[in-house]
Amino acid sequence: MSPTATIILIVVVLIVIAAIVYGVQVMRRKQLQNTFGPEYDRVVADTGSRTEAEKELREREKRHASLELKPLSAEAQATYAANWEEVQIQFVDDPERAVTAADELVTRLIADRGYPTGEYDERLANLSVEHARTLEHYRQAHEISQRNTAGEANTEDLRQALVHYRALFADLLGTDPVPSTGTTDPTPESTSESAAPAPRAADDSTARDTSR
Repeated sequence: MSPTATIILIVVVLIVIAAIVYGVQVMRRKQLQNTFGPEYDRVVADTGSRTEAEKELREREKRHASLELKPLSAEAQATYAANWEEVQIQFVDDPERAVTAADELVTRLIADRGYPTGEYDERLANLSVEHARTLEHYRQAHEISQRNTAGEANTEDLRQALVHYRALFADLLGTDPVPSTGTTDPTPESTSESAAPAPRAADDSTARDTSR
């Protein structure tokens, strides 16, 4: 084989290898995007680097794989659904305590599903692998809950917090805790999708629900 032909062959082989590597990268990227949904873009924005973001997300997958997650029994689902309905009823008379109760109930459900409930950021990272599409609801609920603790949240804020908590709650529970029958309220991202009906505000005469 002539030197020219050898060089051409080497170049072709390198191009093929580069194409394979690029194809693998694209495939892995799409897998991460499918798994994490909007969380993928959020982590990319937070890190400022797609490479670092994808490294972080793959680490989350590894940690998630080491968890001993478990589904809830039908009896446990029914108990949690009844507890959630009590929280929504409590909201009518005491919105502040209802939001605190919702936060505690969601945290207990997270633990019962097998997730660690230590640091809040760790909770988010672990939940993001299977519950990324309701994670933003949890973030917003947590933020309002913190303002509630500081006495800085009004009744509408608290109502929205319960809507957000319920989105993750239903996702973790695997079923709608209270079937929606009323009018819909917008989620933070869209007026056409919602994972949870809103509780009644203190001055509402009927409960207003949202549905998926």
